[in-house]
Amino acid sequence: MARRERVMRMSVEQPLWRALTAYRLLTMLYAIGLFVTAQDRFVRPWVAIGYFVVLVVWTLATLPRVANAASCTKRFLTADLVVALTGILLTPVAVEHSRIVSGGPTLPSIWTAGAVLAYAVKGGWRWAAFASLLVGVANVVQRGAFSRDTLHNVLLVCIASIAIGYVVEVARASERTLARALEIEATTRERERLARDIHDGVLQVLAMVQRRGTALGGEAAELGRMAGEQEVALRTLVAGGLVPTSRASEDASQGALVRAVEEPDEPTDTSPRDLRPLLAPHAGSRVSFAEPGAPVFLAPVAAKELAAAVSAALDNVRRHAGTDARAWILVEDEPDAVIVTVRDDGPGIPEGRLAQAEEEGRLGVAQSIRGRLRDIGGTAELISVPGQGTEVELTVPKVSRGKAGSGR
Repeated sequence: MARRERVMRMSVEQPLWRALTAYRLLTMLYAIGLFVTAQDRFVRPWVAIGYFVVLVVWTLATLPRVANAASCTKRFLTADLVVALTGILLTPVAVEHSRIVSGGPTLPSIWTAGAVLAYAVKGGWRWAAFASLLVGVANVVQRGAFSRDTLHNVLLVCIASIAIGYVVEVARASERTLARALEIEATTRERERLARDIHDGVLQVLAMVQRRGTALGGEAAELGRMAGEQEVALRTLVAGGLVPTSRASEDASQGALVRAVEEPDEPTDTSPRDLRPLLAPHAGSRVSFAEPGAPVFLAPVAAKELAAAVSAALDNVRRHAGTDARAWILVEDEPDAVIVTVRDDGPGIPEGRLAQAEEEGRLGVAQSIRGRLRDIGGTAELISVPGQGTEVELTVPKVSRGKAGSGR
């Protein structure tokens, strides 16, 4: 079944932008509330009212700007910080001096921290340090002197914004790492699928051409030799894992978590499928097939992959046990799983041969059997005793584990 990769994009920093949007709205209302409850201490209330009109219009109009990193441009950040600094510097003009000396809040109050936090979320801790430094200087200027309260407020904003900026940088680095891991997982899974298909088709044909050509001799022997060379080259290519480079890492560098999801190119039937008709064609003079009397239902993909794994096991019997070897297929329909056993009376597999074959790029057991079962949430157990044949037990759960019932 053909598949394609769909990329789902998520961002772990997006909740920070939503929180920043809410913070700006709430702190705007808080600053206005402070003004309303202390109007009698304003020597020029019209200055404060004019500033708050600008603050309300600016905050509401720029909500889309703090919705995500792309919308929050450097030009917006500069203008936003100017609005905050202007409010701080206008405080001595609008408020009586005694309130300033006693440590009263500035006109924008804690709304100023929102402008600094925007720098932190957008550019990291260095941008946050720059913005908080300017805010600290503006606070000292409006007070006319350096006091303990001023130092406390400046340090609080500076430390908080730098910490958030650092967390954002760490989160983005984690996104890139995770995106790379997902990219490797997706490409490895696709390589394994292609390796199975190639092993079950092209490599088997090339191996057959090589054997028949060598047996016939003459020009056919030369054709067989060339087929053998191509088989080796193709096995090397498959085992080497040469796969196209995904754009996952590029997308992650923009602050997006990328997740690769396998999808079928066309809609498929997801109704359960009887496994028996898929295995029955293997029955013959050298292969015995034992099945239950009732249908053995599995998800379509699980049934298809299990049948392909059985075919791969029988191919191994023909190739390694010889054409005269007998094989038996037994299907067991258990309450929670379907078990298919493929047994032969061949010479068995020498110890260490499977690991050696995988190193040589021969992926019949590793991918065509175990890989298929792993992808549908099942298991493949291989028992072989030299001189006593080989038995392969394939187990697929009826309840989906992983992709067993996904119908992908």
